[in-house]
Amino acid sequence: MKDRIEHIVNWIKDYATKAKLTTLVVGVSGGIDSSVVSTLCAKTGLRTIPMVMSIRNRDILGLEHAWWLEEKFENVSKRVVNLEKIFHEFENASKYLGADTKHAFANSRSRLRMMMLYQVATSENGLVIGTGNKVEDFGVGFYTKYGDGGVDISPIADCLKSDVWNMAKYLNILQDIQDAPPTDGLWDDGRTDEDQIGLSYDDLEKAMKQEQMGAIVTKITDQKRMNTYMKHRNNNLHKMEPIPVCSMEKFK
Repeated sequence: MKDRIEHIVNWIKDYATKAKLTTLVVGVSGGIDSSVVSTLCAKTGLRTIPMVMSIRNRDILGLEHAWWLEEKFENVSKRVVNLEKIFHEFENASKYLGADTKHAFANSRSRLRMMMLYQVATSENGLVIGTGNKVEDFGVGFYTKYGDGGVDISPIADCLKSDVWNMAKYLNILQDIQDAPPTDGLWDDGRTDEDQIGLSYDDLEKAMKQEQMGAIVTKITDQKRMNTYMKHRNNNLHKMEPIPVCSMEKFK
């Protein structure tokens, strides 16, 4: 685990150094992924800004983690901002246009936070660091396009969720964060990732590995798991694949 962590830390530092950027900006939600990534960023020694951005949620775990980071690393300077008023105005404008579905508003929360992260990163000669793991980013596409998917680099996008939990344990991330059920924090009702996807991350990883291996699934429980995994994957492929471009090759 130590080698894995050192590899990621060095990768982040090397990328930032080559790009001549001096600051790492990370959105911190109090979830396991953002907690691990922000800690890896802090370990680079580069200036690290963990940002807690509230929109109708208290983000207690996010605040506790940001405080913990600040106490542990001299190069960390947290930022806390309440985006409620901005989101409220956006909400009113959306309702006026009739574009007011709950799913659209959930995605808009993520995109508003992305804008704030880039506002700070651009002002501080920095990078926005992604917090998505392999299952979310390349398995089921469980992220918001141009929201939490809008980042400069993705340090843990080749790590499974189980890898992230193991790193959290090694890094001594706050136990309350390690024990908390994963959630994207974008819904007023506090629904978890499992509520939304219909599978635990353990089941998602199993299905992802079976799909990549081309395994023939025979057990009913395995079939149900694979069907749920593939439904989400197929629905979200448009996020994971390059943006389609209309080819003009025949006119050349």
